[in-house]
Formats: sequence, structure tokens, C-alpha cells
Amino acid sequence: MLRGRERLGLLRPMGDALLLSGLHWGDEIRSSGEVAPPETELTEEEIEGALALMDTMTVDSVTELDVTDHYTEAFHEVIAAKAEHRAPKPVEAEAAPAGQVVDLMAALEAPVTDARERRGETSGGEATVHEMPTPKKKTPAKKTPATKTAAKKTTRKRAS
Repeated sequence: MLRGRERLGLLRPMGDALLLSGLHWGDEIRSSGEVAPPETELTEEEIEGALALMDTMTVDSVTELDVTDHYTEAFHEVIAAKAEHRAPKPVEAEAAPAGQVVDLMAALEAPVTDARERRGETSGGEATVHEMPTPKKKTPAKKTPATKTAAKKTTRKRAS
């Protein structure tokens, strides 16, 4: 059993240890044709373009790349700070560029004003209020009392 499921496994010795290899049931194995991409036709121009792109991105050594692993550097800094019994350097977050402040009411009123102008309405400000009709009160239907038959309880006296 592995993760609550019955699994096939091959247990074999390897040196001083036992090696367990997980196997698959027959219905778990799919043919590679199901996952293989469909065949496509490429033109010579597409192939040459792909090769040219790979040539421009190829480097002889990883050291030629200008990459920095900031996570590992920060991790080493935390380890060094703990070893020296001091607090690690605070993280210097990049300042997010200030966004444009939008007047929300002006943004909401602009499409309403445009729609009024397109319809030719000249009244601008106040909305008209209409009286809502009062709903008719429904009279509840008369309920007839349900007739229930009371079950009679009979008690038997024991003879002594």
C-alpha cells in the first residue's frame, strides 16, 4: 500500500540496501501515440529562422550569462547572520512605480453624461423620483381545522 492505494512494486537487493521500484498496472500505461504532438509541415524559412534564433541565444559557458541567484545570496546571508548571532539585513524591496490616481466619481459620471448627450437630454443633475404603487394586500385564505382522531389509550390492570 502506498498513499492509500495498492501499488505494484519490485523489491530487489542493491549493494547493502533494498531497492523498491514502483510499477504500473496495465490500464495505467498509455501508448506514446496519445501524447505525441501531431506531425506538422515546416517551411525552409521557418527552420532557418529557428536555427538563427538558437545561434543568437547560444553561449559557450554559463559564466558568460549575467545571472544572479538572489534567493541563494539571501539564504547565505541569513545563515551567516544566525551564526554571528545578529539579525539579517532587512530586505530592500524595489519601489513600485507610482500609479496614476483616478477620480472614481468622475470616471463613473463620464459615461452617464455621454449617454445623456447622445440621447439629447439636457437636464443634467437631478433625477426624477416616481411614486411606487402600494402593493395590494392579499387576504389569507381561511384555513379549515384539520380533524384528528385521538388514539385512545387503554390501560390494563394486572391481576394480582
